Amino acid sequence: MFAKLKSQMFIDTLTFELSETSNPSLRAVLKDESGIVCSMLDTTVEPSQKVFRWNGLNDLPYGIYTLQLWRGTEEQLVRLVKRV
Repeated sequence: MFAKLKSQMFIDTLTFELSETSNPSLRAVLKDESGIVCSMLDTTVEPSQKVFRWNGLNDLPYGIYTLQLWRGTEEQLVRLVKRV
């Protein structure tokens, strides 16, 4: 596991704790319950960066989401809840 979420509930920001790796790319896709892509992120992080924040998620409706993360060839799936 290369990323750990601070909380599986969010309002407008997701905060990840990242493990060290030599691969600087980070890609994330946030899908709603029906599988529709609601938000995407494709960025580069420093290999030594410990925390990453994904801001700007306040326009999403409340509900349950699936977060797909990729860092290099590693993939991770997490279920999240957007709340009030």
